Amino acid sequence: MITTVIFDLDDTLYDEIDYCKSGFFAVSEFLAGLPGAPSADRIFAAFWDQFAAGNRPKVFNSALDTLKMDYNEERIQELVGIYRNHIPKITLPANSRDVLTELEVKYTLALHTDGFLPAQQLKVQTLGVEKFFRIIIYTERLGRECWKPSPAGFEKIIKDLSEVPARMVYVGDNEKKDFIAPNRLGFSTVQLIRPARVHTSVSTESGAAAQHVIHQISELPALLHTL
Repeated sequence: MITTVIFDLDDTLYDEIDYCKSGFFAVSEFLAGLPGAPSADRIFAAFWDQFAAGNRPKVFNSALDTLKMDYNEERIQELVGIYRNHIPKITLPANSRDVLTELEVKYTLALHTDGFLPAQQLKVQTLGVEKFFRIIIYTERLGRECWKPSPAGFEKIIKDLSEVPARMVYVGDNEKKDFIAPNRLGFSTVQLIRPARVHTSVSTESGAAAQHVIHQISELPALLHTL
């Protein structure tokens, strides 16, 4: 019998692309305030063109090159800081809220999220989801080496909740990293494929795929009932 459901955050409970847009808007507004800078809308468009083209590690550098705006590494790090520390303009979708509300009555709920700590905490606070979870694991607190696919965060949940993996389900989105550790630990795993998801790569690694796949979070309660 399943007693515990663990959720990923980004692209599981909400669309991560909304956070990306929010961050780029925050950086665009900052840059637009500099002397001689283009408008915030123009800067945002340059950022989004680079992001949509897949140039994600160098969005700021490439966009500023396109805009012919001078910068150095110190400026880039400043922009990264603005992106990670901005208060995001994101909302929890109604179907996610409905599912969390339904499940918290029947199961112990936990959240397991990778990413830079201030950014992940601000996402959780803005979405207003803390109240649903018995425990929230920010793997950044455990150390960067504990980001998925490390099992460290999952092992901490097992220990803190005094539960066995066979009674636990993990729900995530990214096949490249999300399901490797919980599969090996003996969890049931569910991949939620949101239409606007950021990470779409398929893994060739053995044991990386989730055991179950859904396309709407509203499908989750019925699936859990069968496990």
